Amino acid sequence: MTVREIKKSGDAPRFIVVEGPIGVGKSSLARRLADSFRGEVVLEHLTENPFLERFYRSGRSAALPAQLFFLFQRARQLEELRQSDMFSPVRVADFLIDKDRLFAELNLDREELTLYEQIYEKLEIEAPVPDLVIYLQATVDALLQRIARRGIPYERLIDRRYLERLTEAYARHFHSYDESPLLIVNASTIDPVHNESDYEELYQQILRTTGGRHFFNPAAIALA
Repeated sequence: MTVREIKKSGDAPRFIVVEGPIGVGKSSLARRLADSFRGEVVLEHLTENPFLERFYRSGRSAALPAQLFFLFQRARQLEELRQSDMFSPVRVADFLIDKDRLFAELNLDREELTLYEQIYEKLEIEAPVPDLVIYLQATVDALLQRIARRGIPYERLIDRRYLERLTEAYARHFHSYDESPLLIVNASTIDPVHNESDYEELYQQILRTTGGRHFFNPAAIALA
């Protein structure tokens, strides 16, 4: 089966989430998957956050407003998704609401985190449960290379230690994640966005993943 031979609508997952650290390629992969499933893509709007560049430049002084902006934005997007017809075309998103708390714990000090948690609870977010979560892993070196290649000026201010802490936080989160079927992808040595062969292989694995926890590591398969 090629990526153009889409499964019947009753067999395809209805809501897919692609997650992973900054620079791993989750948004681009979400777009490709939405196209393959003839569905809709739901993306974070990073450029709409007026505090993001300030956060990358000055760190903690802008962490709380940047985090709250993303929280309100994500809550609104998920509410719109929940209220829409989930039996219409497949949706592919590039974020879980879980990531919001992950970043909050990473970026906020104790008092800010307490305030954030109070606001989070007041929002009473009811996020739809994904039929499949695809967690893209990559080494810090790979992330730095991809961040440099895509050329967003303020992202070049991200230092190595921050990415190390971020990838560790993602690894801890998905180590215990069990709310949806989970496909963990070693994305360090593949490019499913620009390489058709890599995308086809990953797409086939996605079609086979219907429950539980699965690992996709092409490098290990090639060495076996």
